[in-house]
Amino acid sequence: MSTKMPSRLVRLLAGLALFGVSVALMVRADLGLASWDVLHQGVADRTGLPMGLVVNGVALLVLLLWIPLRQRPGVGTVANVALVGVALDATLAVLPPLEPLAGRIGLLVAGVVLNGLATALYLGARLGPGPRDGLMTGLAARGLLLGPARTGIEVTVLAVGWLLGGALGPGTLLYAIAIGPIVAWFVPRLAAPSPAATPTGATSPCPA
Repeated sequence: MSTKMPSRLVRLLAGLALFGVSVALMVRADLGLASWDVLHQGVADRTGLPMGLVVNGVALLVLLLWIPLRQRPGVGTVANVALVGVALDATLAVLPPLEPLAGRIGLLVAGVVLNGLATALYLGARLGPGPRDGLMTGLAARGLLLGPARTGIEVTVLAVGWLLGGALGPGTLLYAIAIGPIVAWFVPRLAAPSPAATPTGATSPCPA
């Protein structure tokens, strides 16, 4: 095992746990969620299941779609399926809803920033993408343009989630606009050195 593997595992586990926490913050803000989380919340509301359990269940179903796309999961992919929903439900259990709008806005902003940091951590571990990201890259590998493939999936899950009662609002727009630049800022600062890194420790900022 590489001497850097423990450090990469720490990045991965911390990133996945913080990702679940960040989603919980946005849920408690009640000002709108990211597209996949609109779907997760809608399914949870309709079924009565804990939202974290729905997150893990949807991730598992998406992972099954990798089979015809011939995508291979990594350690990070499997850990994503298992851990994000657990962290989400644990945070919701200890974080009560807020009434003041200022507090909810604060939770929303904190959730979006933390989500970007968490994403950079688990992608920077270079141990495999999450199921949803792998679905998009798998479709791209089969000839679909990545941009349209991602947009089509995001719009579809957002629409279905909204129809099921998921929270669509200004937070959804804020997340869509801000998450890319936030992740791009964090990735080069948090990514683990790639296997091709030079002896001096130089590495590419691109995630796995």
